[in-house]
Amino acid sequence: MSKSALITGITGQDGAYLAQLLLQKGYKVYGIVRRLSTPNLWRLNYLGIEKEVNLIDGDLTDQQSLAIAVKLSAPDEVYNLAAQSFVGTSWAQPVLTCEVDGLGVVKILNSVRDFAPKARFYQASTSEMYGNSHLDGKQDEKTPLHPRSPYAIAKLYAHWMTINYRESYNMFNCCGILFNHESSLRGIEFVTRKITDGVARIKLGLADKLVLGNLDSKRDWGFAGDYVEAMWMMLQKDHPDDYVVSTGENHSVREFCQAAFAACGIDDFEKYVVSDAKFIRPAELDELCGVCSKATEKLGWRPKVHFEQLVKMMVIEDLKRLSIRSHKDIFHHEQEKKEIESKVGRG
Repeated sequence: MSKSALITGITGQDGAYLAQLLLQKGYKVYGIVRRLSTPNLWRLNYLGIEKEVNLIDGDLTDQQSLAIAVKLSAPDEVYNLAAQSFVGTSWAQPVLTCEVDGLGVVKILNSVRDFAPKARFYQASTSEMYGNSHLDGKQDEKTPLHPRSPYAIAKLYAHWMTINYRESYNMFNCCGILFNHESSLRGIEFVTRKITDGVARIKLGLADKLVLGNLDSKRDWGFAGDYVEAMWMMLQKDHPDDYVVSTGENHSVREFCQAAFAACGIDDFEKYVVSDAKFIRPAELDELCGVCSKATEKLGWRPKVHFEQLVKMMVIEDLKRLSIRSHKDIFHHEQEKKEIESKVGRG
Protein backbone atom coordinates (compact mmCIF):
# COMPACT_ATOMS: atom_id res chain seq x y z
CA MET A 1 0.00 0.00 0.00
CA SER A 2 1.19 3.53 -0.74
CA LYS A 3 2.09 5.81 2.12
CA SER A 4 0.10 8.89 3.04
CA ALA A 5 1.77 12.22 3.83
CA LEU A 6 0.33 15.43 5.26
CA ILE A 7 2.12 18.69 4.47
CA THR A 8 1.40 21.98 6.18
CA GLY A 9 2.54 24.89 4.02
CA ILE A 10 2.06 22.88 0.84
CA THR A 11 1.51 26.05 -1.22
CA GLY A 12 4.94 27.44 -0.25
CA GLN A 13 8.26 26.87 -1.98
CA ASP A 14 9.31 23.86 0.11
CA GLY A 15 5.81 22.43 0.34
CA ALA A 16 5.40 22.38 -3.44
CA TYR A 17 8.79 20.75 -4.07
CA LEU A 18 8.19 18.22 -1.29
CA ALA A 19 4.73 17.37 -2.65
CA GLN A 20 6.27 16.76 -6.08
CA LEU A 21 8.95 14.51 -4.59
CA LEU A 22 6.47 12.46 -2.57
CA LEU A 23 4.12 12.04 -5.52
CA GLN A 24 7.04 10.73 -7.57
CA LYS A 25 7.64 8.20 -4.80
CA GLY A 26 4.03 7.00 -4.93
CA TYR A 27 2.68 8.75 -1.83
CA LYS A 28 -0.87 9.96 -1.45
CA VAL A 29 -0.26 13.61 -0.62
CA TYR A 30 -2.50 15.83 1.48
CA GLY A 31 -1.87 19.50 2.12
CA ILE A 32 -3.30 21.95 4.63
CA VAL A 33 -4.21 25.32 3.11
CA ARG A 34 -5.60 28.46 4.68
CA ARG A 35 -8.94 29.66 3.35
CA LEU A 36 -8.23 32.70 1.14
CA SER A 37 -10.46 34.75 -1.16
CA THR A 38 -7.98 34.02 -3.95
CA PRO A 39 -6.31 30.57 -3.68
CA ASN A 40 -2.52 30.77 -3.71
CA LEU A 41 -1.77 27.66 -5.76
CA TRP A 42 0.62 29.06 -8.36
CA ARG A 43 3.59 26.98 -7.18
CA LEU A 44 1.63 23.73 -7.43
CA ASN A 45 0.49 24.85 -10.88
CA TYR A 46 4.08 25.71 -11.85
CA LEU A 47 5.15 22.14 -11.01
CA GLY A 48 2.07 20.66 -12.69
CA ILE A 49 0.83 18.86 -9.58
CA GLU A 50 -2.17 20.92 -8.44
CA LYS A 51 -4.68 18.21 -9.42
CA GLU A 52 -2.62 15.41 -7.87
CA VAL A 53 -2.66 16.67 -4.28
CA ASN A 54 -5.57 16.60 -1.83
CA LEU A 55 -6.09 19.97 -0.18
CA ILE A 56 -7.70 20.35 3.26
CA ASP A 57 -8.75 23.67 4.77
CA GLY A 58 -6.88 24.41 7.98
CA ASP A 59 -4.70 26.82 9.92
CA LEU A 60 -1.85 26.38 12.40
CA THR A 61 -3.63 28.75 14.79
CA ASP A 62 -6.76 26.56 14.86
CA GLN A 63 -6.38 23.32 16.83
CA GLN A 64 -9.68 21.84 15.62
CA SER A 65 -8.90 22.26 11.93
CA LEU A 66 -5.52 20.58 12.42
CA ALA A 67 -7.14 17.65 14.22
CA ILE A 68 -9.63 17.25 11.37
CA ALA A 69 -6.82 17.36 8.78
CA VAL A 70 -4.87 14.64 10.60
CA LYS A 71 -7.99 12.46 10.90
CA LEU A 72 -8.87 12.88 7.21
CA SER A 73 -5.38 12.20 5.89
CA ALA A 74 -4.46 9.35 8.31
CA PRO A 75 -0.81 10.16 7.61
CA ASP A 76 2.24 7.93 7.84
CA GLU A 77 4.36 11.08 7.68
CA VAL A 78 3.66 14.70 8.63
CA TYR A 79 5.82 17.57 7.38
CA ASN A 80 5.29 20.88 9.16
CA LEU A 81 6.50 23.52 6.71
CA ALA A 82 3.88 26.22 7.36
CA ALA A 83 5.14 29.44 8.93
CA GLN A 84 5.22 33.19 8.82
CA SER A 85 8.61 32.79 7.16
CA PHE A 86 9.69 36.31 6.21
CA VAL A 87 12.16 37.45 8.86
CA GLY A 88 11.60 41.16 8.22
CA THR A 89 7.86 40.88 8.85
CA SER A 90 8.45 39.24 12.23
CA TRP A 91 9.47 42.58 13.75
CA ALA A 92 6.29 44.23 12.49
CA GLN A 93 4.10 41.24 13.49
CA PRO A 94 5.87 39.49 16.38
CA VAL A 95 2.70 38.18 18.03
CA LEU A 96 1.36 36.61 14.83
CA THR A 97 4.79 35.14 14.10
CA CYS A 98 4.96 33.54 17.55
CA GLU A 99 1.40 32.22 17.35
CA VAL A 100 1.97 30.58 13.96
CA ASP A 101 5.63 29.57 14.08
CA GLY A 102 5.74 28.69 17.79
CA LEU A 103 2.39 27.75 19.30
CA GLY A 104 1.10 26.49 15.95
CA VAL A 105 3.71 23.75 16.04
CA VAL A 106 2.52 22.59 19.46
CA LYS A 107 -1.02 22.37 18.06
CA ILE A 108 0.01 20.21 15.12
CA LEU A 109 2.15 18.05 17.44
CA ASN A 110 -0.88 17.54 19.70
CA SER A 111 -3.03 16.60 16.74
CA VAL A 112 -0.49 14.05 15.52
CA ARG A 113 -0.05 12.63 19.02
CA ASP A 114 -3.82 12.26 19.50
CA PHE A 115 -4.92 11.03 16.07
CA ALA A 116 -1.84 9.59 14.31
CA PRO A 117 0.55 8.57 17.11
CA LYS A 118 2.59 6.28 14.84
CA ALA A 119 3.14 8.96 12.20
CA ARG A 120 6.64 10.30 11.67
CA PHE A 121 6.90 14.07 12.11
CA TYR A 122 9.24 16.58 10.47
CA GLN A 123 9.69 20.09 11.85
CA ALA A 124 11.17 22.82 9.66
CA SER A 125 13.73 24.44 11.94
CA THR A 126 16.00 27.15 10.61
CA SER A 127 19.60 28.35 10.62
CA GLU A 128 18.26 31.72 11.81
CA MET A 129 18.15 30.15 15.29
CA TYR A 130 21.97 30.37 15.44
CA GLY A 131 22.06 34.14 15.22
CA ASN A 132 25.70 35.18 15.24
CA SER A 133 26.94 32.05 17.03
CA HIS A 134 29.94 30.52 15.32
CA LEU A 135 31.93 27.32 15.45
CA ASP A 136 35.13 28.19 13.60
CA GLY A 137 32.97 30.41 11.40
CA LYS A 138 30.42 27.64 10.75
CA GLN A 139 27.43 26.09 12.51
CA ASP A 140 26.56 22.44 13.15
CA GLU A 141 24.08 20.57 15.37
CA LYS A 142 26.12 21.40 18.51
CA THR A 143 26.64 25.12 17.91
CA PRO A 144 24.99 27.33 20.59
CA LEU A 145 21.72 28.97 19.55
CA HIS A 146 21.24 32.73 19.87
CA PRO A 147 18.26 33.88 17.75
CA ARG A 148 18.19 37.54 16.70
CA SER A 149 14.65 38.03 15.36
CA PRO A 150 11.10 37.26 16.53
CA TYR A 151 10.95 34.73 13.70
CA ALA A 152 14.05 32.89 14.90
CA ILE A 153 12.87 32.97 18.52
CA ALA A 154 9.50 31.46 17.59
CA LYS A 155 11.25 28.80 15.53
CA LEU A 156 13.57 28.00 18.42
CA TYR A 157 10.58 27.41 20.70
CA ALA A 158 9.05 25.09 18.09
CA HIS A 159 12.38 23.30 17.65
CA TRP A 160 12.68 22.48 21.34
CA MET A 161 9.00 21.55 21.69
CA THR A 162 9.41 19.06 18.84
CA ILE A 163 12.39 17.53 20.62
CA ASN A 164 10.51 17.57 23.94
CA TYR A 165 7.55 15.69 22.46
CA ARG A 166 10.00 13.14 21.03
CA GLU A 167 11.57 12.62 24.45
CA SER A 168 8.32 12.84 26.45
CA TYR A 169 5.93 10.81 24.30
CA ASN A 170 8.28 8.62 22.24
CA MET A 171 7.15 10.30 19.01
CA PHE A 172 9.23 9.91 15.85
CA ASN A 173 10.07 13.60 15.52
CA CYS A 174 12.91 15.05 13.45
CA CYS A 175 14.07 18.65 13.14
CA GLY A 176 15.80 19.79 9.99
CA ILE A 177 17.95 22.85 10.66
CA LEU A 178 17.91 24.08 7.09
CA PHE A 179 20.16 26.88 5.94
CA ASN A 180 18.90 29.27 3.28
CA HIS A 181 17.46 27.42 0.31
CA GLU A 182 16.14 29.14 -2.77
CA SER A 183 14.55 28.52 -6.15
CA SER A 184 12.42 30.13 -8.83
CA LEU A 185 9.46 29.38 -6.52
CA ARG A 186 10.82 31.70 -3.81
CA GLY A 187 8.56 34.59 -2.81
CA ILE A 188 9.42 37.97 -4.30
CA GLU A 189 9.82 39.48 -0.80
CA PHE A 190 12.95 37.40 -0.14
CA VAL A 191 16.26 39.00 -1.06
CA THR A 192 17.29 36.28 -3.52
CA ARG A 193 14.14 36.60 -5.64
CA LYS A 194 14.21 40.35 -5.21
CA ILE A 195 17.68 40.27 -6.77
CA THR A 196 16.93 37.88 -9.64
CA ASP A 197 13.65 39.61 -10.46
CA GLY A 198 15.35 43.02 -10.30
CA VAL A 199 18.24 41.90 -12.49
CA ALA A 200 15.83 40.46 -15.05
CA ARG A 201 13.90 43.76 -15.09
CA ILE A 202 17.11 45.71 -15.65
CA LYS A 203 18.15 43.35 -18.45
CA LEU A 204 14.76 43.80 -20.16
CA GLY A 205 14.79 47.59 -19.73
CA LEU A 206 11.92 47.54 -17.21
CA ALA A 207 14.02 49.02 -14.37
CA ASP A 208 17.29 50.89 -13.96
CA LYS A 209 18.34 50.05 -10.38
CA LEU A 210 18.09 47.43 -7.64
CA VAL A 211 17.61 48.67 -4.07
CA LEU A 212 18.76 46.33 -1.26
CA GLY A 213 19.80 46.41 2.39
CA ASN A 214 23.06 45.03 3.80
CA LEU A 215 25.19 43.91 0.85
CA ASP A 216 27.85 42.36 3.09
CA SER A 217 25.53 39.93 4.88
CA LYS A 218 26.59 36.34 4.14
CA ARG A 219 24.41 33.25 3.80
CA ASP A 220 24.75 29.57 2.92
CA TRP A 221 22.46 29.30 -0.11
CA GLY A 222 21.31 26.00 -1.60
CA PHE A 223 18.55 24.73 -3.90
CA ALA A 224 15.17 24.03 -2.27
CA GLY A 225 14.60 21.02 -4.51
CA ASP A 226 17.69 19.38 -3.00
CA TYR A 227 16.73 20.24 0.57
CA VAL A 228 13.29 18.59 0.52
CA GLU A 229 15.03 15.31 -0.27
CA ALA A 230 16.86 15.63 3.06
CA MET A 231 13.51 16.13 4.83
CA TRP A 232 12.20 12.88 3.39
CA MET A 233 15.43 11.01 4.17
CA MET A 234 15.20 11.97 7.85
CA LEU A 235 11.84 10.25 8.20
CA GLN A 236 13.08 7.03 6.56
CA LYS A 237 15.71 6.29 9.24
CA ASP A 238 15.23 3.75 12.02
CA HIS A 239 15.56 6.39 14.73
CA PRO A 240 14.57 10.08 14.83
CA ASP A 241 17.28 12.73 15.02
CA ASP A 242 18.04 16.35 14.11
CA TYR A 243 20.20 17.40 11.17
CA VAL A 244 21.81 20.48 9.69
CA VAL A 245 21.15 20.74 5.94
CA SER A 246 23.44 23.14 4.08
CA THR A 247 26.03 23.47 1.33
CA GLY A 248 29.00 24.34 3.54
CA GLU A 249 29.67 27.51 1.53
CA ASN A 250 28.57 31.05 2.17
CA HIS A 251 28.34 34.04 -0.14
CA SER A 252 27.51 37.69 0.46
CA VAL A 253 24.47 39.46 -0.90
CA ARG A 254 26.95 41.40 -3.05
CA GLU A 255 28.26 38.13 -4.53
CA PHE A 256 24.71 36.98 -5.21
CA CYS A 257 24.12 40.22 -7.11
CA GLN A 258 27.34 39.79 -9.08
CA ALA A 259 26.42 36.23 -10.06
CA ALA A 260 22.88 37.28 -11.05
CA PHE A 261 24.05 40.14 -13.27
CA ALA A 262 26.76 37.90 -14.77
CA ALA A 263 24.05 35.39 -15.71
CA CYS A 264 22.55 38.19 -17.84
CA GLY A 265 25.90 39.14 -19.33
CA ILE A 266 26.24 42.33 -17.24
CA ASP A 267 29.67 42.77 -15.63
CA ASP A 268 29.51 46.26 -14.09
CA PHE A 269 26.72 45.31 -11.66
CA GLU A 270 27.67 47.86 -8.98
CA LYS A 271 26.32 50.79 -10.97
CA TYR A 272 22.83 49.27 -10.77
CA VAL A 273 22.82 48.28 -7.07
CA VAL A 274 21.88 50.70 -4.28
CA SER A 275 21.99 50.00 -0.54
CA ASP A 276 19.21 51.57 1.53
CA ALA A 277 19.29 51.54 5.35
CA LYS A 278 15.52 51.03 5.56
CA PHE A 279 16.01 47.43 4.40
CA ILE A 280 18.52 46.61 7.16
CA ARG A 281 17.21 44.52 10.06
CA PRO A 282 16.97 45.98 13.59
CA ALA A 283 19.27 43.15 14.81
CA GLU A 284 21.42 42.14 11.87
CA LEU A 285 22.63 38.59 11.37
CA ASP A 286 26.05 38.82 9.79
CA GLU A 287 27.03 35.37 8.59
CA LEU A 288 25.65 31.82 8.36
CA CYS A 289 27.43 28.75 7.02
CA GLY A 290 26.39 25.20 7.88
CA VAL A 291 28.32 21.98 8.44
CA CYS A 292 26.20 19.15 7.02
CA SER A 293 28.61 16.26 7.65
CA LYS A 294 26.05 14.48 9.87
CA ALA A 295 23.42 14.55 7.11
CA THR A 296 26.02 13.31 4.63
CA GLU A 297 27.24 10.47 6.83
CA LYS A 298 23.91 9.27 8.27
CA LEU A 299 21.46 10.13 5.48
CA GLY A 300 23.71 9.96 2.45
CA TRP A 301 22.53 13.46 1.48
CA ARG A 302 24.59 15.94 -0.49
CA PRO A 303 23.60 19.16 -2.31
CA LYS A 304 23.49 18.73 -6.08
CA VAL A 305 22.95 22.29 -7.32
CA HIS A 306 25.80 24.70 -6.65
CA PHE A 307 25.67 28.43 -6.01
CA GLU A 308 26.29 29.76 -9.55
CA GLN A 309 23.88 27.18 -11.01
CA LEU A 310 21.19 28.18 -8.53
CA VAL A 311 21.51 31.90 -9.26
CA LYS A 312 21.52 31.36 -13.03
CA MET A 313 18.48 29.08 -12.79
CA MET A 314 16.53 31.73 -10.88
CA VAL A 315 17.53 34.58 -13.22
CA ILE A 316 16.54 32.58 -16.31
CA GLU A 317 13.09 31.83 -14.86
CA ASP A 318 12.51 35.47 -13.95
CA LEU A 319 13.55 36.53 -17.45
CA LYS A 320 11.00 34.08 -18.86
CA ARG A 321 8.24 35.30 -16.56
CA LEU A 322 8.84 38.96 -17.28
CA SER A 323 9.25 38.40 -21.02
CA ILE A 324 5.93 36.55 -21.22
CA ARG A 325 4.23 39.22 -19.11
CA SER A 326 5.70 42.02 -21.23
CA HIS A 327 4.56 40.35 -24.43
CA LYS A 328 1.09 39.90 -22.99
CA ASP A 329 0.97 43.56 -21.99
CA ILE A 330 2.10 44.62 -25.46
CA PHE A 331 -0.46 42.29 -27.05
CA HIS A 332 -3.32 43.67 -24.94
CA HIS A 333 -2.17 47.23 -25.63
CA GLU A 334 -2.18 46.59 -29.38
CA GLN A 335 -5.61 44.95 -29.17
CA GLU A 336 -7.02 47.93 -27.26
CA LYS A 337 -5.43 50.29 -29.76
CA LYS A 338 -7.05 48.47 -32.69
CA GLU A 339 -10.44 48.46 -30.96
CA ILE A 340 -10.25 52.20 -30.30
CA GLU A 341 -9.17 52.91 -33.89
CA SER A 342 -12.00 50.80 -35.27
CA LYS A 343 -14.53 52.64 -33.09
CA VAL A 344 -13.14 56.01 -34.15
CA GLY A 345 -13.31 54.89 -37.78
CA ARG A 346 -16.94 53.84 -37.38
CA GLY A 347 -17.80 57.11 -35.66
